[in-house]
Amino acid sequence: MELVGSVISWIFSFKVYVLLPVLFFIIALVSRMPLGKALLQSLKVGIGFAGVFLIFDAFLGSMHPAVSAMVQARHLNFPIVDAGWPPLAAITWSSWIAPLIIILVLLVNVVMLLIRWTTVFYIDIWNYWHFALIGSMLLAVGIPLPVALAASLASAILVFKMSEMTTPYVQKETGIVGVSISPLTVAGFAPWGIAVNALIDKIPGLRRLSWNPSRSKGPWAVLGEPMIIGFFMGLLFGYLAAYELKQMFEMAIKIAAIMFLLPHCGALIGEATGYISQAASDRMAPLFGGRPISIAMDTGFLMKNPSVIVTGMLLMPISLALAFILPGNQVLPAGDLPNLMSIFSIIALISGGNVIRAVIISIPVIISFLYIATSLGPLITELAQKAGTLTGVSEGSALIVSSFTDGGNPVRFWIFELFRANVPALIGILPMAFLLWFAYKKSKTVGIQSETREPTDTNP
Repeated sequence: MELVGSVISWIFSFKVYVLLPVLFFIIALVSRMPLGKALLQSLKVGIGFAGVFLIFDAFLGSMHPAVSAMVQARHLNFPIVDAGWPPLAAITWSSWIAPLIIILVLLVNVVMLLIRWTTVFYIDIWNYWHFALIGSMLLAVGIPLPVALAASLASAILVFKMSEMTTPYVQKETGIVGVSISPLTVAGFAPWGIAVNALIDKIPGLRRLSWNPSRSKGPWAVLGEPMIIGFFMGLLFGYLAAYELKQMFEMAIKIAAIMFLLPHCGALIGEATGYISQAASDRMAPLFGGRPISIAMDTGFLMKNPSVIVTGMLLMPISLALAFILPGNQVLPAGDLPNLMSIFSIIALISGGNVIRAVIISIPVIISFLYIATSLGPLITELAQKAGTLTGVSEGSALIVSSFTDGGNPVRFWIFELFRANVPALIGILPMAFLLWFAYKKSKTVGIQSETREPTDTNP
């Protein structure tokens, strides 16, 4: 087991933009795609994801100093540091049970495909850490190993089904066939988004509120462009941080540039993913009784969608405002702010690109992020101290760290408390079961706008 753990740790020492092209290249070859085309499209996936990560790093590099300056200028006090998701991933990979969970989750996915319990092939092994984190957290609070493993596997099974719900929305809004959304932190909100979207459809007045940046027309349509919104958001954050005029405009231009470049990286991923997923789906369908199989992957390919980007951008100042006014909150969003574009991408798709509706659906989720991230701060800090994965965090340190979106994720928190036999979590089983049933049924009725995609010819 130690050897297996070492091999898996070595594999996961590679960045996601290195791992994914390798996986896609293998899938493309197995799907009998020509060698040259398989290499080109797989490389595009890696380049696209590398671009997304570089852009997010640049975004964080602009936002983090601004948020810190905002805290100082406004004399705010937030004792818990939002370190973002990377420390949580590092904490997970340092846990001895992570390799075991990865193997078990992969086996469960294959078995579920074979017995027709899912149509999702979960190739995004980088995001398996979400499942392993639950097991690591439970072990840290004294829960026995079998229960911790059961919790990790239960979360994986749940996410496979939630990921399955995203497939028709991805196809409807992007035209990409055979792709679903993989991360627990994104697909996990599909049931909530589907249910609340259906509820809004029943509310007179509210259901008529609509704004889709990609469909805006007239002289004011330019204001819906992601880079224009990014520019004004940069000015707003600069003002709140008490920046000088020069710094304000520098930040505004940087964020505008980020919002301009991001869709190009997303388009590159989407184009390549579409080719490979279609070939893989055609190849795998006969192996699984003719059922369409979707490939679950991260959200980079959605970053070309204007509604996804604009929704995430608008939720950033809203998140900060909620952090300021909510009583009992101790976390100021910082490290995870750029991640909002990814987290709420599925809600933007479920809303049909309606940004107003997507923001309304997302606000209760953000409130849950803040309170759960506050609650789990001490546990996350303890795990970080034991693993030594955070610079400046050591045994006995007074610093408390958390993660706004990943540490505050309500789906993971519910599973965590459920396997601790927490009474409110146990009571939540029936409402959660009903929510999943309703969302699953609703997702099956989604009208697919395009049964087949006509990709641009990019033969080498």
